[in-house]
Amino acid sequence: MENKKESVLYRAYRPQTFGEILGQESVVAALEGSIKNGRISHAYLFAGSRGTGKTSIARIFARAIKVSANDLYEIDAASNRGIDDIRELRDGVAVLPFESPYKVYILDEVHMLSKDAWNALLKTLEEPPAHVIFILATTELDKVPETVISRCQVFSFKKPSKAILKGMIDRVAKEEKVKLGQGTSELIALLGDGSFRDALGILQKIIGACDMDKNGEGKKNSEVSIEEVEKLTGAPKGKLVNDCVKGIAVRDAELALTAVSKAAEEGISMNLFSELLLERLRAILLVRSAPTLAKEIESSSSEDDWKLVKELSSNPDAINSETLLTFIRAANMIGRTSIESLPLELAVIDVCKIN
Repeated sequence: MENKKESVLYRAYRPQTFGEILGQESVVAALEGSIKNGRISHAYLFAGSRGTGKTSIARIFARAIKVSANDLYEIDAASNRGIDDIRELRDGVAVLPFESPYKVYILDEVHMLSKDAWNALLKTLEEPPAHVIFILATTELDKVPETVISRCQVFSFKKPSKAILKGMIDRVAKEEKVKLGQGTSELIALLGDGSFRDALGILQKIIGACDMDKNGEGKKNSEVSIEEVEKLTGAPKGKLVNDCVKGIAVRDAELALTAVSKAAEEGISMNLFSELLLERLRAILLVRSAPTLAKEIESSSSEDDWKLVKELSSNPDAINSETLLTFIRAANMIGRTSIESLPLELAVIDVCKIN
């Protein structure tokens, strides 16, 4: 790992070897296999959402084939997107490596290239010098021309699961000597939305707001509560989510609708509120249907959340699979109306059987 004192966590904890990569096992296995068998392609295309490790793996791959820093070139295609930029790249490609068997060019956000730039790059991809390897990275594969895709080995990067993000958050917090309260790392993982970088960015904000000792490290006995995370990140208060769940369970539409309304008034994303609501409803059904999962769910919940889940899981009439399906449908409708909270409000009314 890089120096842990570095201020930006996602840089300080950026993976340095294939063994440190999380959640991209198939990509790592394929790349390691190609290196071992000496079947290295001249062009790779890494596609996936932000913060999933595309650039990190590109750098690790370059090091694994013994490319030094002097022969590794990283280009941000979002700010170097014109034909003149690609022409300059083509001129550089013709020059032999300084001290490595290959020159590696990493083009990030490659979908941002202009049409003329794509055409210029395509000519180089069609007949690249033997000493050059291109690694193109994009968050929008549909914007990459088919002619380019066909000349690359394409790897799809999947979003890390909530469990993988939670494990990373717990490990980094421990390294940073910051104690996270029960349920806190789960919330941060959820807020990270499948991005290592975003999850670590949230943790960075939280650590920055913690009490620090004179050495700039978190005090060993300090604990970050889930309420502090909610306050610092603008996440919905657990009480609002729980009030909504309670209202749904006892068919008290006013209680549930008031919780949704307060969340909307506070400027909370209805997508996020809905996701937390679904998490809570799912936990209730799982504890009722598979009691062996109770300990796992308890360990990942705050004290108040677990108390509610345990209470409602014992009542089969409170929350059922049809309830969950109704709110899944509502979640899929968020953003399709001018009133963001409307799908959730309609779902509450439907479940509570109000005409």
